[in-house]
Amino acid sequence: MKRHQTLQDLSREHHSALKLALGARRAATSGDAGKIAAAIATCGEVFAAELEPHFMIEESSLLPAMAQAGEEALVARTLREHAELRALLGRVLDPDADATTLLSFADLLSAHVRFEERELFEVAQQRLAPQA
Repeated sequence: MKRHQTLQDLSREHHSALKLALGARRAATSGDAGKIAAAIATCGEVFAAELEPHFMIEESSLLPAMAQAGEEALVARTLREHAELRALLGRVLDPDADATTLLSFADLLSAHVRFEERELFEVAQQRLAPQA
């Protein structure tokens, strides 16, 4: 489905998040300490530069509008997953982090993006687009 104009930038940013998740997953399952370390560093950089700003936009504009439209369950899930991703990133960046933690981050990030694309944004288009 074509994205409403108000969601297009957020949707495009999901591609970068999926690439990050795929790279992290590949590194985590490689067993190569160098690849794992590089992926951990990349996760930290991309999260700070791209994912955190993306989350902040959703949390300050999209999610309040969704809550006003009565979509509290979708809002709660989105906020919970944002918090889980932030917490997992903190564990990934810990010097004692291992491939399992990196893989958990990759899996949650991928699942979260798919949830937003398939559920949150679909409902947002139905509920909010007429107002835009």
